[in-house]
Amino acid sequence: MKKGWITVLLMLVFIAGSPVSYAVPDYAKWGVIAVKAAQQKYNADIIDYEHIGRTPIQPKLVEEKFKLWVRSHTGTEFGVFVTIRFDPATDQIESIQFQETQR
Repeated sequence: MKKGWITVLLMLVFIAGSPVSYAVPDYAKWGVIAVKAAQQKYNADIIDYEHIGRTPIQPKLVEEKFKLWVRSHTGTEFGVFVTIRFDPATDQIESIQFQETQR
């Protein structure tokens, strides 16, 4: 009987104590920047976003592109493509561009 309880307790310790690791994608910090920039520009809520992709432009220039779904305080919803250009070695932002879309 003792052996059965010890086994159960050990299993619970391993299950509860096992670390769950989630990989944070490389684009995550740029997604946060895109969301904050759009919130500031449109003074609106961001209700969804999608990472479109990363494109190398030059050796010291990379572009991350996101599509955000925005809801204004009047209830109007629209899409915004946000493109962030930056130096991948220093993470210094060169530009942030916005392009509105209805889809």
